[in-house]
Amino acid sequence: MLKNLYTKYGLSAPIFVVLALLFLIVPLLPGEFPTVVGTEILILGLFALSFNLIYGYMGQISFGHAAFFGLGAYASALVLRPFIEVGQLGYAGFFLAMVAAILVAAAGALIVGFFCVRLTGIYFAILSMAFGELLFYIVFSWYSFTKGDDGIQGLMPPFILKSGAVYYYFTLVIVAIAALLLWKITRSPFGYTLRMLRDNQNRTAFLGIDIRRVMLLNFILAGAFAGLAGALWGPFQRSVSPVLLGWGQSGVPVFMSLMGGANYFAGPLVGSIIYTSLSAYVTKFTSYWPLTIGIIILCMVLFLPGGLLSVLDGWLGARRKADP
Repeated sequence: MLKNLYTKYGLSAPIFVVLALLFLIVPLLPGEFPTVVGTEILILGLFALSFNLIYGYMGQISFGHAAFFGLGAYASALVLRPFIEVGQLGYAGFFLAMVAAILVAAAGALIVGFFCVRLTGIYFAILSMAFGELLFYIVFSWYSFTKGDDGIQGLMPPFILKSGAVYYYFTLVIVAIAALLLWKITRSPFGYTLRMLRDNQNRTAFLGIDIRRVMLLNFILAGAFAGLAGALWGPFQRSVSPVLLGWGQSGVPVFMSLMGGANYFAGPLVGSIIYTSLSAYVTKFTSYWPLTIGIIILCMVLFLPGGLLSVLDGWLGARRKADP
């Protein structure tokens, strides 16, 4: 079956099947640590998948994508907080918070994208980072509404989701549905239009396609999915803070996409597994995590510019050609 999936859809389809089976057994491993790390991998994996709509498919790099992750987290937290304070948080309130996160992040992406899509290349990247830092400063400074650098504490999911294993499986279902939607988007005519933009904008415009409108719509979609990831993050960490909107957080999906392979749909999720697992393991023994990840990314860029999946894809492609 995996071979047929690889032949028909490429490497990402069988990778997702294998990962889905592995993710299902994570809570069965001894201790709570694998479940906690697994939940973080899923949330940040969705965050990275949303980023790759802009980077891997549209050919532009955003250094401010965490702004939408943070907007989603704060929108969810602000909706949840009144319910939690009166002790009446139910499933309706929780899902209302998730919907609010998606809508607020999409609205933020609409405003930011309206300006960013007028530029390309390094100018697109710098402008996206500038807007990201602007939103970070607003959240950091607006103490009466966002609690400033104190963040919003005491966030909790509904009672049945308070168990780490239950929240993990809930996150797995949400991320799986979101990933399926992203897969459908990337394989739709809209997705192939994004690839055209990535490869040659002039020829795309010559065909009569409104480049800015397509880029803006993709920017909004990426922001909405990042907001969904942010909505999952707050109840998982029990708090949100302005750092979620900062430039440092924006670097996380960039690293994940580079490590897994931005040219593959599953690449960012594979990168999330590697990045998050390494972070959880290395920080147990040393405080030199930035040095460690810096060395790893340097080696990846120099020796594996296509990411880890490019190596696996090359090996499988060679095997398939060698088969009679």
